[in-house]
Amino acid sequence: MRLHYQSYGQGTPLIILHGLFGSLTNWNTLSKRLSAYYRVLAVDQRNHGSSPHSDRITYADMADDLRKFMHQHGLESALLLGHSMGGKTAMQFALTHPELVRKLIVVDIAPKAYPPHHDTIFDALCALRLSDYSSRAELDQALAASIPNRATRQFLLTNVVRDEQGRFKWKINLDVIYQDYDAIIAAVESNARFSGPTLFIRGAASEYVEESDMPQINALFPQATLTTIEGAGHWVHAEAPDAFFDTVVEFLGRPA
Repeated sequence: MRLHYQSYGQGTPLIILHGLFGSLTNWNTLSKRLSAYYRVLAVDQRNHGSSPHSDRITYADMADDLRKFMHQHGLESALLLGHSMGGKTAMQFALTHPELVRKLIVVDIAPKAYPPHHDTIFDALCALRLSDYSSRAELDQALAASIPNRATRQFLLTNVVRDEQGRFKWKINLDVIYQDYDAIIAAVESNARFSGPTLFIRGAASEYVEESDMPQINALFPQATLTTIEGAGHWVHAEAPDAFFDTVVEFLGRPA
């Protein structure tokens, strides 16, 4: 498994992991801004973006993918930032390989299990017969009845590309993501702790991380603190980019 990635800037490595149905392209703007201070390595996780497909997707698998990625690129340690599903991968990795993580940032996700809440999206995507459509506008219209939010539809449709014959196909491994969805919403479990500097960032309008989650968070990450960014929901980095950038850089530190 050789993960696809994009590198920006120089200096201390900062690895960024996207969320479910996402890719490294969701982080292009922030990756470029952060590259003023760090060597940013934005990564596509397995079955997402341009990384290889596999027949399963668990946090143990994705943490091991990241270990191999760091070895392949000669990284002895790195700063680590993960959003949503990527945040759980980052937590699992820090708990499994604490010596490889300098500082950890987890964005709008807790280590707890979550109830299923992507059923409407899965139903809509799995019902799409991509071969029936010739334009993205048609695909967008087909999704509109089930997914009325246009921004959400546009985000999901970044996972559709054309093959060599010009026909639409899924870039993500939709079947396996659906098959292993229970593993994606499961809790991060470990008998270990990550005692390094850790920051949890949540959006004020998001319900993913609650104050009541802090005991579970601190049991695994005893140095963890929680910061809330106003004017943002789950997509904190997209909805409040300036506040998010300042929060990240203040925690990670500006290299001299």
